[in-house]
Parts: sequence; C-alpha cells; structure tokens
Amino acid sequence: MRRALLILLVFVFTYGAMAMACTSIMVGKAASVDGSTMVTHTCDGSYDARIQIIPGGVHAEGETVSIYKGLCQAGIPGRTVTYVGEIPQAPVTYTYFHIGYPFMNEHQIIMGETTWSGKREIRNAQGWMTIEQLQVLALQRAKTAREAIQIMGELAEKYGYGDGGEGLTIIDGEEAWLFEIGGPGPFWSPGSEEPGAVWVAQRIPDDHVLVHANRSRIGEIDLENTDYFMASSNVISLAVELNLWDPNSGEPFRFYEAYCNKTAFYNTRREWRVLDLLAPSLELDPWAERYPLSVKPDHLVSVEELMMIKRDHYEGTEFDLTQGLAAGPFGNPNRYATAANQRPAGVNYDGWERAISMFRCSYVIVGQARSWMPPAIGGVVWFGEDAPHSTVFIPFYAGITSVPPSFSQGARDYFDRTSAWWAFNHVSNLADLRYDVAIKIIQTEASKFEKEFLANQPSIEKAALVLYEDNPALAIDFLTTYSNNAANRVVDRWWKLADELIYTLNDGYVNGSTAGYPTWWLEAVGYGDTTRR
Repeated sequence: MRRALLILLVFVFTYGAMAMACTSIMVGKAASVDGSTMVTHTCDGSYDARIQIIPGGVHAEGETVSIYKGLCQAGIPGRTVTYVGEIPQAPVTYTYFHIGYPFMNEHQIIMGETTWSGKREIRNAQGWMTIEQLQVLALQRAKTAREAIQIMGELAEKYGYGDGGEGLTIIDGEEAWLFEIGGPGPFWSPGSEEPGAVWVAQRIPDDHVLVHANRSRIGEIDLENTDYFMASSNVISLAVELNLWDPNSGEPFRFYEAYCNKTAFYNTRREWRVLDLLAPSLELDPWAERYPLSVKPDHLVSVEELMMIKRDHYEGTEFDLTQGLAAGPFGNPNRYATAANQRPAGVNYDGWERAISMFRCSYVIVGQARSWMPPAIGGVVWFGEDAPHSTVFIPFYAGITSVPPSFSQGARDYFDRTSAWWAFNHVSNLADLRYDVAIKIIQTEASKFEKEFLANQPSIEKAALVLYEDNPALAIDFLTTYSNNAANRVVDRWWKLADELIYTLNDGYVNGSTAGYPTWWLEAVGYGDTTRR
C-alpha cells in the first residue's frame, strides 16, 4: 500500500522548470596562488541580477522573519515571489549581498550554486525552504562555511525543503565545502518529526579544486570523519525507505546514485573541461560518466584563470563551439534552445554541447576569501553582469555599504538604460552580428579593466588595511568608493561600446569595409549553386 501511494504521489506532484544551467568551481586555499579560497558561479537563466546589500542588525525576542518561494526570480517578467510564512528571527544577523542566489556576507562567506533537481521520488512541494531562501538565512546567521551548512540543514529539516535538488559551493577564509540538498520524499508533511530534507556536505582538501555542473557529485560518505563530512540523520535511511538504495546489494551507499544519478554529457563535459584545464596531467576521458569529486591541480590557480575558465566554449578541443556549421560563418559559440517538436528524431535537449559560458547567463561571480585579512577587506567578489564571455569582472568587497544604482535597480521587462545588466546584455547580443570580430573588441576592452583592477588590488587593499587599523569605517568608505567608481566606469564604457559596435558591424561591413564570408562556409552552404546552370 505504501509503495503504491509513493508511486501515485510521484506522478501527482508537479513542479516548475528547474534552472539546470549553472556551473560552479571551488578552489582550496593551498591550491590557489595567494592562499585564498575561491569559488565561482554562473547564474544561467532568467534570474534577479540586481545586487542589494542587506544590513544586519540586532533583533528583539519574538521577532520573526518572512519566508518566500521564488526569491531568485524577483523582478523577472512572468515570475512571482510567494509568501510562505514566518519563522523566528536570529538575535543577531549579518550584512549580506542579496541577488538571485545570494553570494557573500560580511564575514567573507561566499557561495556558488548549481541545480541538480534529483529523482522525483524525493520531491515534496510542502516544504517551506528553497535554496535561495536557505542562502539568505545562512548568510545572515553564519560566520563560517561549516556554520552556514549546519544552519541550512537544520532549517530545511525543521521547515521542509520544497525545492529541486541543489548544490552550494561554500567557502570562508579557511575551508571549502560542497553542500547538496534534496526533498524529504512525498510522505513528509509540515509538523512531522521526520527530517524535512535530505542533505550531505563534504569538504574538499585544501590543495584540491572541485567543479559542480548540475548533477550531484558527492558519492561515498564517512560520517565518522566529522572534519570532512556532515549530513542529515536520514541521509541513508530515506534512500532505503524510498527504494533508492538496497543495503543488501553489496554496493556502497553513494549519495549521487541514490538521489541524482545523471550521466548526460550536458553535465559531464563541463566537469571534464574544468578538471582538464586545471589538471591536464590526469588525461581525463571527455566521454567518462564520472570524475573524481575533487583533484589536485597541476599548478596553483589564480583569479585570472578562473575568469578565463568561466568564459570557455571548449575552444581548441574537439567540442569547440566556435567551429563548424552550427557556429555559422563567424564562429559564434551560442546555441539557442530548440523546441521539442523541431528536433530530429532521437535527439533530446543534449543535442548541443553545453558550454561553461552561456549567452543566457544573468550574472557571474569569482569570489575570494582570505583569512589573514579583516573580512571586510579579505572577502571580494569579482562580479560580472550577463554572459561571462562578454562581461567585465568588477571587484566588490565584503565590507562595502553600497553598489551603484545601475547594479541595484533596473527592469527586465523592457530595455532599461538605467540598468547595468542591459548594458552588458546589449553588447553581448550585438556581438552575435559578427562574433569573430566583435568578441576580440569586447575582450580587449574587458582585459583593460580587469588587468587594471587586478594590478591595483594589492595597493588598494594595502591602503584599506592601513586605514582599517585606525578607523575601520574609513576603510569601508574607501573600498565602497573604489568599487563604485570602478563599476560606474565599466558600465559607462559598455554603453559607449554598444554604440561603437553598431557602427563597426553595420550592414554586414566591418568598419565600413566589405568583410564577406569565409570560403569554407560559402562552399558548405552551396554558394553560387542557384546562379549556375
């Protein structure tokens, strides 16, 4: 009877489309060039790209905090944010950076996100918590990555997790953790004594790197090793109850096999690409179904290298999206979605290679946490609006008190010239007119800013540290002014760049001169066939 009810409920529950599109990389402190822990996130899809700095505070006993579903898509046309209820507020909350998926707090906890959805058997729409709501609460309440994981796990277990399976890559100045969470299955209901979520967390070694690309990555777990593992009490028992793992099978329990056993190259190819770029000596097979959770890179990893990887389209490999007929005559790596009724027989959504850099990205981050500095200075997120390949990474420090209005406001349901997101999206779309020419112009302009910001980083932080010793508030004002000026300069340049690209690429010309098509493409498409007898 119970089994029959499970099958029925699995088919009865309906869910909105999952955002199975983000890529996150994590770097341990001993694997980076400067001793910082690092994390990245591409927020691929239509998500809130406005940065809000939400101040922390002291709260009275009995105060509550509102819980919502759909926070990540606030302000997106056709999407709604739904109020769920109230839970007790923490006595003290910390300042954090709110966006589609909140990414940093004043204690330099920094998070990346990637959706893995999971098997239908574990889903339960009655749970209050979504991943972005858990991120909000953790960033408001935690001082370390471990504490953030414990807070999210406890809240999800108590109030229920009603989202698809998710992974968070979480760093502080010392440690780097992967947190994976799914629903409790269809039998859980609010008020139940059973956990309202199933979750696991694994720390990567300090000298390792990790990539997460829309599928669960944590396999075998050792809960006695508390330095490297944490989990909900039902992490194994739920899999047994829902017939997702047989303890008599002779196979060890693996979290990903029980709750999300994906092997599509939509996921695996990105894992291979990141690991192959950082540890080519491993000679990993691009067609393998599974890769190590984390690996030791062949060299120490820098912020600049992570920026480069976030812009990747498999250039120089057999999967290079800038090559072939699908890239058109001008090497465009962007592949738009194909409606199901238009796909050739036997081809699913995996028909195109899935790159790391996506045209439909809302924003991208590369975050650094450095324990030897005050968190206000040691934490920095290099933030880019829209697609990684056509954006500029701008430094926003953990202690700053504001961002420019163009980054905190703006509409997505019309072309809003007050919005930084539209400046970058506009340039990115113009680049599609003649990608091979436009991307070189864009990369040149982006490189000027990024090289300047990276070169200035040591002196800016040195000045901030001197100020901080005598007057932390002055250091905060200094960094706020610096980050805001940098951001405003970039956005002003990107609006001008859009106007320049319109001239440069006007009517199929390049700077007013005939550019034409490459010979190989003309031959491939039958150039001249209709004009010859």
